[in-house]
Amino acid sequence: MSAGRRGRFPLRLRRDPVTWTHQRPTWREARPAVIAAALKRAQARPSGNWYVVGATGDLPGDRPLARTVAGREVVVWRDRTGRLVAGPGSCPHLGAPLGDSPVRCGTLICHWHGLALDGGSAAGWEPLPAHDDGVLLWVRLDEAGGETPREAPVVPARPALPGALHAVYTAIGVCEPEDVVANRLDPWHGAWFHPYSFVDLTVLDAHGPDGAGDGDGFAVDVSFKVAGRLVVPVRALFTAPEPRTVVMRITEGEGEGSVVETHATPLGPDGRGRPRTAVTEAVVAASDRRGFAVARALAPALRPLVRAAAGRLWRDDLAYAERRWLLRSTGRFPG
Repeated sequence: MSAGRRGRFPLRLRRDPVTWTHQRPTWREARPAVIAAALKRAQARPSGNWYVVGATGDLPGDRPLARTVAGREVVVWRDRTGRLVAGPGSCPHLGAPLGDSPVRCGTLICHWHGLALDGGSAAGWEPLPAHDDGVLLWVRLDEAGGETPREAPVVPARPALPGALHAVYTAIGVCEPEDVVANRLDPWHGAWFHPYSFVDLTVLDAHGPDGAGDGDGFAVDVSFKVAGRLVVPVRALFTAPEPRTVVMRITEGEGEGSVVETHATPLGPDGRGRPRTAVTEAVVAASDRRGFAVARALAPALRPLVRAAAGRLWRDDLAYAERRWLLRSTGRFPG
C-alpha cells in the first residue's frame, strides 16, 4: 500500500520484514556533498536574528525563564497583560542574575536590591524583541545574529493548535547548530541508526516544498514502528526554512500535515571551551480521525510519552552531531 492511501485503521502489518542487517544500505545515497549542499542552502536563509529559548509551557507565572543564547544571558517572562517580554539576564545595577528573581504582577524584581523591571527600559536595562508562537518562545538578538532584523521569527506552518496535540523536548549537546541541522538533513540514517523507531525507509527525491524539483528538501517514505510488525507508514518532507531549523512534515498518510520541528540554539562554550547547542524539538500532531479527540483530551498524559520518544531519538542524534563537531574541530571530518 502506498503512503498516500489511508486505510480505515492507522496501523499496518509489515508483510515481508527484513532484519536490521539485511536492509538495503544507504551510504551510497547519503552522499556527503548532497548533505553539505542542503546545509549550505539552509545557512543562507535569513533568520532575522531570532532564537528559540524554550517552550511556551516552560514559562512559570512567578519566575522568569533564564537562558544563555550565543553567550548572552537572557530572561523572558510575562508582563501584567500576559505579553511575553525579554531582556538581558544580568541586572544593570551590580550584575545580579535576574533568572533567580521573582515575578510579581508582571514585574520582575531583582532579588539583590529590588530593581523593578516591567518590560520597559529602566536603569540601563533594555528589553529585547520577544515572540510566543503558542508552542515556542523566541528572542531576537541582533548583535549575535548579525542579520537584517525581522519583525517576527520564521515559524513553520503548523496544524491549528486548538485541534492539535503538541509537545516539546529539549536537550543540550557539545556541538554547533550546523551539526544538528546536518543531522536532520541526513534522512538516510533513520532506519539504520534508529531501528527501534523507523523501518522501511526510502529517500524518494530531493525537491523543494512546492515540488518544483529545486533540490531544496528530502521526500521520504518511512514507517514508524509501533510494536513487532505493526507500523504506521507515511510520506514526509524534510525542509529547512531558516539556518537553525529543520521541519519534517507528513505529506501523505496518517497525521497528514503534522510536523516535527527541530530548532538549534547556540548557547556558549562549556568549561573546556567547547561549543554547546540546545536542541528544541516541537511535535505538533493532528488527525481528522474521531479518536484523535480522545488523544487531545489526554494531552497532559501523552506529552511525557512524546517527550520520552523524542529523548530516545536525540540520545542517538546528539551523538551523531557531537561526533560530527569533534571531527570538524580536529580537521578529520570526511564530508
